[in-house]
Amino acid sequence: MAKLAFLGLGVMGFPMAGHLVKAGHEVTVYNRTPKKAEEWAAKHKGKSAATPAAAAQGAEIVCCCVGNDDDLRSVVHGEAGAFAGMGKGAIFVDHTTASAIVARELDAEAKKRGLGFLDAPVSGGQAGAENGQLTVMVGGDAATYAKAEAVIKAYAKAVTHLGPAGNGQLTKMVNQICIAGLVQGLSEALNFAKRAGLDTDKVLATISKGAAQSWQMENRWKTMAEGKFTFGFAVDWMRKDLGICLAEAKNNKARLPVTALVDQFYAQVQARGGNRWDTSSLIHLLQND
Repeated sequence: MAKLAFLGLGVMGFPMAGHLVKAGHEVTVYNRTPKKAEEWAAKHKGKSAATPAAAAQGAEIVCCCVGNDDDLRSVVHGEAGAFAGMGKGAIFVDHTTASAIVARELDAEAKKRGLGFLDAPVSGGQAGAENGQLTVMVGGDAATYAKAEAVIKAYAKAVTHLGPAGNGQLTKMVNQICIAGLVQGLSEALNFAKRAGLDTDKVLATISKGAAQSWQMENRWKTMAEGKFTFGFAVDWMRKDLGICLAEAKNNKARLPVTALVDQFYAQVQARGGNRWDTSSLIHLLQND
């Protein structure tokens, strides 16, 4: 049992923080909208605080899951920021999908203050957070990771240390690059099958047993075929993530032609009002052209 803090109670953070309570930890939360923090505290019999610094006071580990680099900096820095409230030896675990640049920046600042830092983005979406079945990709010092691993496992099915600070975020970029290509390929395949007059149920039941099988196929093809896009990760957030991937690719000279193309397809989905549709909505461009 540990004294913990959790910053950011969106669709991911709210259930993740709840799993920490279920695991027996004492948890204090902070959210930019205080009402959400109060709702969480009432539901999980935890505590809420008015600032990140107040939530972090006395916490052995401070977990965070916010929107982007700027959101992350806003809850970390300053007199009201988490680092100001943390005691020496405490660990900050960031589950935000952000840039490797901000991860290294915060790691350096944490070291100056005698704190630990881990960049630990997650995969698995809202369902994974609610069911405690997330995959967590972690960058940071091995000794710091060893101290935080058991806490992270409260909401994860898999946690892997991948090297120094920034490597967690870089691994998440690899994850998003894979997903972008897979969803586009599945969209094109489903559209092709339908226009060819095939029985999509039989076709997908057949090919999902072979080399074409993927998580996206198993979990999304039916809803994609039905034009239902209220599951999983929103297009707005995917475009944010792909933007991070493309920016990093400029730094390391990696060519991402398919990723760049799919990013533009998602821009077209946004133009159709699909900002909050899930990422499988790429098929909408093919079925409604």
